[in-house]
Amino acid sequence: MSRANSPDRDTVSEIAAALGRHIETNGLMVGDKMPSELSLAEQYGVSRTVIREAFRSLAALQMISLSPGKRASVSLSNGEPVARILEHSVRMDAVAIQDVYDVRRTVEARTATLAAIRRTDKEAENIAWHASQMKSLFHDPAAGMEHDIAFHHAIARASRNKVFEMMITSFEGITRETWPVGWRSRNSDAERLAMVDLHMDLASAISQRDAIRSAEIMSQHFDVSTRALLSAGIR
Repeated sequence: MSRANSPDRDTVSEIAAALGRHIETNGLMVGDKMPSELSLAEQYGVSRTVIREAFRSLAALQMISLSPGKRASVSLSNGEPVARILEHSVRMDAVAIQDVYDVRRTVEARTATLAAIRRTDKEAENIAWHASQMKSLFHDPAAGMEHDIAFHHAIARASRNKVFEMMITSFEGITRETWPVGWRSRNSDAERLAMVDLHMDLASAISQRDAIRSAEIMSQHFDVSTRALLSAGIR
């Protein structure tokens, strides 16, 4: 489609916002079908091209799913749109890594608190297992990183707060870039092992339903990680 024939972006944005309100006001749930492009075009007095572009905008935000030959359906965002914004902002030097970690410290201290209060026995076991795998795979940093990321996701899920869970997901790309740097910046295996032991202690506090201690350990973990990144020259 040439630029001359492209729909007006303001119109597309207005229709996308209207469709978002349609999902909310009609109480549509994940998997529910959206009205057809034709019916929406008639309802809003625009072309099907505008509706199609508005659908694409909503799909980029993961509010709906698009499949060839099928009606658009409501979906659940998993934090990827925020992740893309964060990662782009960091690459453009509009946001500092330390700013991201400061937000993570605040958010993850709260998820640890909620996880200690709300977790199931199975979730506590899963959190502890990822921590133990980090220790058993101590000399395989790449594998350890995967369990570290899974550890934090498991805590977020146990918090029973979907917003926090999406936020933790949005940090994953930056974590994958900074984790190896932080690991290498520690001067000895003893320092690295101390970081792993913090995860073990946190898993234990969550298992014991000690909400205050869980938040304290998570905050300590991010204070240590922030210092490691600063020592590596990451601001």
